[in-house]
Amino acid sequence: MPANIQKKQLFTASCLALLVTSLSFGIRAGILGRLGEKFHLDAQQLGTIAATAFWGFPLAIVIGGLVVDAIGMKKLLIGAFVFHLAGILLTVFATGYWSLFISTLFVGIANGTVEAACNPLVATIHSDNKTTKLNHFHLWFPGGIVIGTLIVFFLDKMGVGWQVQVGLMVIPTLIYGFLFSKLDFPVTERVASGVSGADMYKALLNPLFILMIILMFGTAITELFTGQWIDVLLKNVTDNAILLLTIETGVMVVGRAFAGPVVHKFSPAGVLLISAVLAATGLYLLGHTSGNMLFVGAIIFGMGVCYFWPTMLGFVSENLPRTGAVGLNFMGGAGMFAVSLYMIFMGGYYDRLLVGKLPAGAELAVYSGAGATPEMTNALMEAKKAAGPAIINATLIIPIILSVAFAGLLIYMRSRKHEQAQKLSNSIV
Repeated sequence: MPANIQKKQLFTASCLALLVTSLSFGIRAGILGRLGEKFHLDAQQLGTIAATAFWGFPLAIVIGGLVVDAIGMKKLLIGAFVFHLAGILLTVFATGYWSLFISTLFVGIANGTVEAACNPLVATIHSDNKTTKLNHFHLWFPGGIVIGTLIVFFLDKMGVGWQVQVGLMVIPTLIYGFLFSKLDFPVTERVASGVSGADMYKALLNPLFILMIILMFGTAITELFTGQWIDVLLKNVTDNAILLLTIETGVMVVGRAFAGPVVHKFSPAGVLLISAVLAATGLYLLGHTSGNMLFVGAIIFGMGVCYFWPTMLGFVSENLPRTGAVGLNFMGGAGMFAVSLYMIFMGGYYDRLLVGKLPAGAELAVYSGAGATPEMTNALMEAKKAAGPAIINATLIIPIILSVAFAGLLIYMRSRKHEQAQKLSNSIV
């Protein structure tokens, strides 16, 4: 590593950039229902708006992954700063569905660009401890969601509008943009190690990498769909739905902060198996209980999903290093793309569930409109109380499948490690 590369400052700036990314998730999750009421949007429209961030993310992260080796990580991060600033300001001055759609798309592009540059940056400057440092870096994602949801909660109590809440994200955006503009960057680890572009793209066809892409679909949906929609799904089940998200992400912050000993004790594959089992247990509790047990479910779910994203990236970086920055960014892009499709599908499914639980012939637009009678409002509330947990229970099947898949992955990795040790022993003899 060249002497002019300030690893600590680069890592700090990366964490600030990810903080802005996560604040956008946390604050949007907290105000999503309010945006629907203000601009008269149904659940499918809200789902499409929320999913737009997840469309922009894979678009940016895949394109960024393809060009990062050529143009460098610094230019990508300056681009992320511009899109973040534009997206935040457009959200503050939104006037309806399309302005929210475009502003959220800009924020999604910025979020994906941050990941496209910062994941390989962290892996490069901490090449001797990738999985642990990626967990430390990614603790700022749930950390920002905690901060974002608390901002929404307390500013709501003070009567401060959602425009101010969104506008606060400008502060860390300006700081990380300034820091990155002043710092020198290393080349990516793949470039530094001399792995050719052809070898990198060949490594992307490795069956193990393809399997990890498929598993990333499930881990991302389990973590991000539930977190983004928890206020919408459970706000009629509990008065503290947004605090469930705060608790869940708070657990994730603590878990990722102590990732080092956990990863070293259980191995990345072992951590992923334990995570899937805990995530399934937490979702079951969120979908089948009420009252204080919902908070127990949020804690267990947070323990489950806290290691998913960074450990998936760490696993690929450590076991498939030839995939380079493109491999890491394809993983992130695949996860976000899966979440975007799932959100749109579940938004429509949620609306259909509501209609099915209303009186025969009822129109959802009438029951949720300004002219709804008290009887209609109560009926809609009861429908939402049943529909939210039903969505969570439908999602439960994903971590159950992941549990089986990660058990197989753990067995395979142990077998491969044993074979490698055996070959080494035979070569010494």
